[in-house]
Amino acid sequence: MSDPEGTLLEGRPPAGDGATAVPGRRRFWSARRVPAGLVALVILVIAAAFLYDVVAVRAGRTALSWRRDLARQLAERPLDDPWVLTGAGVAAALGLWLLVLALTPGLRSVFPMRRADPDVRAGLHRDAAESVLRDRAMEVAGVRAVRVRVKRARADVRAVSHFRELDDVRADLAAVLNEAVRGLGLARPPELSLRVRRPGRKGR
Repeated sequence: MSDPEGTLLEGRPPAGDGATAVPGRRRFWSARRVPAGLVALVILVIAAAFLYDVVAVRAGRTALSWRRDLARQLAERPLDDPWVLTGAGVAAALGLWLLVLALTPGLRSVFPMRRADPDVRAGLHRDAAESVLRDRAMEVAGVRAVRVRVKRARADVRAVSHFRELDDVRADLAAVLNEAVRGLGLARPPELSLRVRRPGRKGR
């Protein structure tokens, strides 16, 4: 579940259900609902088509033309046929994609937070982290505009200053943003990357 501030909370199941302790730095796993739904839908359609044809044949009807053509093509085409190689390549690519989805956690936009309670895992959404850093940066005198991009290992901040010395603005921003990054409570705080420049000719 999540709250309006962009923090995701996840309770740990009881130990009797076979749950294991999860270190605080591990990422949250995505449910992969869309890929799982698409795979289930494709399997359902193919299985329904074959089941209908098998039942029709057992009922005394002739097999559908597409199944007879498919059986003939599979029996007659050599393994080095371009269509066979293309189909095998597509099937291998789809299988590899599904394996990657199954073995990777996903949810790259949710950063694990430090665990204050061993029974609760908390995660902070990227948008919420970027909003916090952007608001803190705009509080620094001389800052006109800020662009923030938070990644798992680095927080990129690009600021535009329209007055004050750039070195002074950069020093104040570094102090404020480093404190803000620590205040996010992330299990692995990102490294701050800061750039400050003057507005361009068009005021950007």
